Amino acid sequence: MKLFRYIVPLLLLSFVAKAQSPVKDGAILAEFSVSDSTKVYFSQGNLQYQASTNTWRFAEHQWDYVGKDNENISKKYKGWIDLFGWGTSGYKKIKDDRYAYFSKHNDIAGTNYDWGVYNAILNGGNKSGMWRTLTEREWFYLVCKRTNAEMLRNVAHVNGTMGLILLPDNWAKIDTVHFASTTDESKNKHYALDEWTEMESMGAVFLPNISNGDGSYWAATCYKILKKYYPAFPQYYWETAGGDNTAYCLIFNEEKISTVAKPRDNKCFVRLVQDVKK
Repeated sequence: MKLFRYIVPLLLLSFVAKAQSPVKDGAILAEFSVSDSTKVYFSQGNLQYQASTNTWRFAEHQWDYVGKDNENISKKYKGWIDLFGWGTSGYKKIKDDRYAYFSKHNDIAGTNYDWGVYNAILNGGNKSGMWRTLTEREWFYLVCKRTNAEMLRNVAHVNGTMGLILLPDNWAKIDTVHFASTTDESKNKHYALDEWTEMESMGAVFLPNISNGDGSYWAATCYKILKKYYPAFPQYYWETAGGDNTAYCLIFNEEKISTVAKPRDNKCFVRLVQDVKK
């Protein structure tokens, strides 16, 4: 069963960050608010896994995704995958990513079932405990509730790949790159590599989408069969039945952004974050 928590119109104005944001140990050093008190850095790309060597890494480019080769997953597979069942960090005998964590009502936030908590990421500092998965509430805050949220996101194409662009908190207008809002005729914007390179150097984050489908990114939150309500955004909420084997993810396409509860053995992308230290 799917749970649609809110649907958000995609609006974005012409903004760009004020200062360059380098990458350090896999972290894009640009700040994104995910609650009233927490800011995070996003990883440089989606999480990837090589079963034959039990190696985790971040994609080289933000627009990279594996695609059909995800079907080749096995214990000896020498290629890389980037679609995972929920909670498949490898902790406690979950040996590959065909299987998901099925404890009924326990989130993976802060536990070893979180990919970034349990695993060392090769190009992400190469130590366990450096990364984590956003919760459902944090995804909601990021795309809907933070200051100027509607002006800091857009679904667009980057280097030929469709996905969701997220801009840091400190974005400011620039003349060289134009963000089209959903009211513009050019709302399905295509950004060339040189345009994206400028945006990325200033902290822009891109979540790539699979071809001909919704982009789906796991949250660290399982579905607890509790009716949660965001009073400030009632128009974005409604509920359908869920089950013990579901967990939240962020989904998006060219028409909407939503949180959805999906079966935990569904395959979704993972994009990890680090908390900004105060």
